Amino acid sequence: MISDEITDAIASIEMHRQEAAKETSLAAACSEALRKLHELLEHERASQPEGPGERHAANLAALAAAIERVKGLAGAGARPRQGGRPGPRRPAGAAPQHHSPRGKQRRNMGRGRGR
Repeated sequence: MISDEITDAIASIEMHRQEAAKETSLAAACSEALRKLHELLEHERASQPEGPGERHAANLAALAAAIERVKGLAGAGARPRQGGRPGPRRPAGAAPQHHSPRGKQRRNMGRGRGR
């Protein structure tokens, strides 16, 4: 079972992330939330009790899950909406350029001029 302190800290970071995302960008809000979650994770690792404890393991798992969720949110905001890289853009109304075929001169090379 996760400790109340960790649950409250994760909830507080999430609420702050949501507010910051409204005021700034999603990427900046997620970056700050990730920094705080990593700090909390390191603090939790440093305060590990003398032996393996279920609560400590649950706290670490909850923090890792929160970090992965925020990373997913940050990645979703950074991805382009359409798949792949967009191609070169032409101005509106511009016709495609037509090039003469390369092989045309080669076909005519063997013919005489008088025809």
